[in-house]
This record gives sequence, C-alpha cells and structure tokens, in this order.
Amino acid sequence: MAKKEEKEQGKKVTFNIDKDVNFSEWYSDIVDKAELADLRYNLKGFIVFRPWSVMVMEKMYDILEQDLQQRGHVPAWFPSLIQDENLKKEARHVEGFSPEVFWVQGKGEEQGLKFAMRPTSETAMYPMYALWIRGYKDLPLKIYQRGQVWRYETKATRPFIRSREFYWIEAHDCFASEEEARKQVQEDIEITANLMHALAIPILHLKRPEWDKFAGALETYAADSLMPDGRMIQQPSTHLLGQNFAKAFGILFKDKEGKENYVWQTCFGPAVSRIFASLISVNGDSKGLILPFIVAPVQVIIIPIFSDQTKAKVVKKCEDISKALNKEGIKTKIDMKEVSPGEKFFFWEMKGVPLRLEIGEKELSGKITLFLRDNKTRMQVSEKNIAETLMKQGLELDERLRKKNEKWFKESIVECKTQNDIKKAIESKKIARCNFCSINNDGEKCAAVVEKQLAGFVRGSLASKQEKTFSDGKCVICGKKANAVVYIGKSY
Repeated sequence: MAKKEEKEQGKKVTFNIDKDVNFSEWYSDIVDKAELADLRYNLKGFIVFRPWSVMVMEKMYDILEQDLQQRGHVPAWFPSLIQDENLKKEARHVEGFSPEVFWVQGKGEEQGLKFAMRPTSETAMYPMYALWIRGYKDLPLKIYQRGQVWRYETKATRPFIRSREFYWIEAHDCFASEEEARKQVQEDIEITANLMHALAIPILHLKRPEWDKFAGALETYAADSLMPDGRMIQQPSTHLLGQNFAKAFGILFKDKEGKENYVWQTCFGPAVSRIFASLISVNGDSKGLILPFIVAPVQVIIIPIFSDQTKAKVVKKCEDISKALNKEGIKTKIDMKEVSPGEKFFFWEMKGVPLRLEIGEKELSGKITLFLRDNKTRMQVSEKNIAETLMKQGLELDERLRKKNEKWFKESIVECKTQNDIKKAIESKKIARCNFCSINNDGEKCAAVVEKQLAGFVRGSLASKQEKTFSDGKCVICGKKANAVVYIGKSY
C-alpha cells in the first residue's frame, strides 16, 4: 500500500457541524465523512453510491416494493434505451423532457439512428402495454420497475438531491375507467405516506399547479418535504395521465359489450435516492447521521471495552449477544478495531447507528449499557430478553424522531396575508401558506411574481382537501378572489 493511502486510512475522522447554522457545509461533510457517496467519479453530475447509503436505500426499496406488491403491483424490467420515434409519440411529454435527454448514437445497421436513455419510462413501457392489453380481463394492469433514469440537469448538482442519474421505482398502471385510475392516485398517496412515516420525514401532499404538472398528465400530485436550509424538495409524485398516452400508443381494450375503449392510466415515481437526501438531512444532528431503526444497515453496534486480562471474557460476551440479536433479525455488528472506545463511539454516532451496546468487565454480570443515538442517553438493560428490549427501544427511537420532526415541520408552516409576510417566511427558512387566485393556468402570472420578486415557488394546494381561504378571501398577489390556499417556498 502506498504511504499516502496508509496515511489516509490512519487519519482520525472528525465531525462536529451545527446543521441548523450551516446546513450546506454539514451536508457536504457528512456525505464525505460517513462515506455515503464519492464525488470523484470523473463525469459531471454522476457519483458513486457507497455501501452505507446503498444498504439504507435497499431497505427503503424493500418497504416500497412490499407495499406495492400487497396492492397488486408486479415487477418487470424494461430496457434503458428508448427509440426516438417512441419518445416523440406524446407531444407534450417529449416537449417536457427533450432538453433533459441523454442520447446514444446507433452503430452498424443502426448507424444514423439515435436512442434516448430513459428520463422516465412511459414511452418505453407503453408500446408493450399496447401489445399485452386486449380486453377488459387484462385490466387492471399494475406494473412497476426499480432502476435508474438519466436526465441532463443543467442546474448545480448535489449528491442525492439533484444529479444526472438517480435511482427510483416507477409504477405504470392501466384501468378500464377514470374512477379506477383516480382510486390508484389515492393509493399512491397512501404508499408515499407509509414510506415517509416509516422514515420519520414529514411531508405535505400537494396537488401541483397546472403550469407545474408532469408533461402529458391531466393532474400531478407530489409530496414535498422541507430541508434544514428552508428549501422544499419534491419526493414521490403520482400522475393521473388520463387517456393521453393511451391514444398516442394505441392502448385499447374491448369491454364486456365488445366495444373498444382507450385505457385510463396513472404513473407513480418514488425517487429513492432523493428521499435518502431528506432522510439524512431531517434526522441528522451536529454529530452526524441519525438513522431510523427500521432502515439502519447496522441497528446495534457493540463496543467491547477490555484489558488484556478481561479481553477473552468480554469478547465472548459480545459474540454471544451479537449472535442472539442477529438470530432475531436485528442487524448487529461488533467493532473490534484497534482504536480507543471513544473513537469508536464517535465513529458510529456519526454513521447514525441507532443503538449502541457498551460491554466491559462490569457488563459480564448480566446488565448491559445501552446508548440511544437520538437523545444521547445511557441506560442499563438486562441481558435476559435483550432482543425484545432492543427491538422495543429501536421502535421507540423511531417514534421520537417522528414526533420531533413533525413538531419542527408544523412550526415551519406560517400563514401569510401579504407579500412581505411571504418574503419574511422564505428568508426565515419556512413555508408560506396563503390565499391564491388559482392553481389553474390563470394563476400562472401571480406565480411568476412569487418567483421573480419573492424568490419562492408556488408548490400547490393540499391534495387531501380544499382548504378554506383566509378571511379576506383575496389572492395575496393580485388581490382578486382567491380560489385556493397554496404553499410557497424555496426549492432545489
């Protein structure tokens, strides 16, 4: 091994940044120090996802896929390349995505042709749906795939938050009626809520304004979470596509009377790598990550503390407890590195491991020291039924994270009755809630004022209900009658 590499590996890792004061520095440093990603891949906008982040995201995928499959979705894998002619079939869709597409040039017999690396998979999947669907017995069709998509982001990229390659699940469903399609949209919202609740990430589920909906959709609904720097970040979105794509790709079915109809479609896109950005940002603190117990790659870290005389007994005790916990499905690791216990404490706190067992000579008697990562408290727990005890402590830790984050999120939404109120809210890293003339196309001019003069974006109105407008009933921008209550904030 080269001397430079030896020096790098032996270097003590340090981390202590106040996330609320300097989030940007905190984020960049934790991505590096906790070994979540490596930005040194020599292709702009592309990063290497390192094992610690991937192991968390694999658990996030598990939660999503289990929920999808329980609701009748089945997995498939579609090619990454899309024929140019397919991409152009739905005009509004291609117009929305053309600037973001990466192109691959054909070779040999396909010289002169070009193929799009999928920015999303409607135009890859729907030609096949047209072949598979013949009659009403083929419906509903509910298929999802997990994988990557590529978009030529021209804005500044940040690992997990915005990049040119991201990892997600996309579900594409077909139904015989509009009513069934709308029920699926609500189901997608439930799936999103379940995942974000598990990860302790509070969200607003919003219906996007007409000018900000998915290209080719009738309606778009998206979950927005808030980052510590006051920027809103879009999480899973679901789209009521109507029959637009069905007509473009000829997805027809014969009903019970033998009449041909176009299917009604929805699509759903949880970007797992982007959700991960919220997971680490919302839950972390000045010491590093705090991973929810449910998705932590290591749920319990065991730190042996021994002298030469007690080493054999202490290590044996650690191994016995580790074996018992792993047998019960609790992901457990023993840290046997030749560094001080304090360095180990610091390292695993930074990595966000939710529970830590400290086992030394005094713990040989049956009482084990437990450290809780979220509130930094120590307690003594009995070795008897320890798996049951730690499972309970892990779930309670997750619930504490939820309550803390929900309180912060609720306090971050402020009612605004003037443009100055909106400006102050945004400058204070908060979300503005206010009267607005419309989220249909006639409200786009007021949205442009919000963007240009107040440095915010109209994210939409609540998906679950239509909120009553404030007492004066007027749009905060133009003063005309307000037909919606909207949420405004900075965004990435």
